[in-house]
Amino acid sequence: MMDLVSNMLMPLVRRLDPEDAHALALNALMLGFGGGVWGRDDPALSVRTMGLRFPNPIGIAAGFDKNAQVLRPLARIGFGFVEAGTVTPRPQPGNPRPRLFRLAEDRAIINRMGFNNQGIDRFAVRLARLQRVSSSGRPVIRVPVGANLGINKTGADPEQDYPRLVGRVKHYADYIVLNLSSPNTPGLRDLQQTSRLAGLLQAIGATHPDRPPLLVKLSPDLARDDIGPIVETAIAGGVQGLIVSNTTISRPGGLASAHAGEAGGLSGRPLRPLADEIFRQVAQIAAGRLALVACGGIETGADILDRVRAGADLVQLYSAFAYDGPGIVPRLKRELLRALHAEGFETLADAKGMA
Repeated sequence: MMDLVSNMLMPLVRRLDPEDAHALALNALMLGFGGGVWGRDDPALSVRTMGLRFPNPIGIAAGFDKNAQVLRPLARIGFGFVEAGTVTPRPQPGNPRPRLFRLAEDRAIINRMGFNNQGIDRFAVRLARLQRVSSSGRPVIRVPVGANLGINKTGADPEQDYPRLVGRVKHYADYIVLNLSSPNTPGLRDLQQTSRLAGLLQAIGATHPDRPPLLVKLSPDLARDDIGPIVETAIAGGVQGLIVSNTTISRPGGLASAHAGEAGGLSGRPLRPLADEIFRQVAQIAAGRLALVACGGIETGADILDRVRAGADLVQLYSAFAYDGPGIVPRLKRELLRALHAEGFETLADAKGMA
């Protein structure tokens, strides 16, 4: 069913305006057209990190389900974890359209959405509903759920806003992400500076010592000399993990699409070399002290194994999912298992850090 959706419907979807196609995908998932059924993944793909068990290492990145509307359907597709957001304290419309661009020739996306979302109140209610137990006695969602948090474009007070957001979701999310790296909210990336990051983490720690695992999402555009201090500040501030990385404002040479010059964050295949470079630097500095989630240009099972061998615990998709649809998830798991066996590993855990 999922292969049918991917092979037959995705070419039609890609003819639509990108933002309209995204809205259609969300509506289709809410109506149950994503396919997929609950099932057991191969135990070789299981991951344990941050005190959580993930049935497989493949997650959906923040940005796809900003308002926590389709987390359960995404889990049914086969994702090993699902992350909602980015959500802000107050609802906001985001930047003017057009703000999402498909670079088909490059297998890439540029977005300048600007954290468009319905706000933390509606978001938290939807997360709370996922805590219910079905009539069979099982949870309505059976994979870890993450909440990705950000600040409003105007009237923001990060040292107050982030602790408040954490307080709203900490009882319903399995992990929490501080998005400090989107290029589309003015001043947000400044929060990655060590002094600002330390202050944010201190404020969150003082207010919510009992929170779920906390992660920080980093930019791929950080100066290389800044990465070490940021990683050490995160560890000292009680962070359990890092997501590496967000979109880039850089434009690699050779982009073929007519939209390559649009402002915003670039994701997809052209991001891979940059995301891979910064990931390997972060992994070397972290030296096993943090859980690491690799994101950026992941399209194949071999890509996943490559990041795991470099030190990743988990990976996330966005652009590849937008291009290929739900069929990419079972395909990636099949490819990952084949890649593991070809390299002589019995389990994903055996391959971690074995670059």
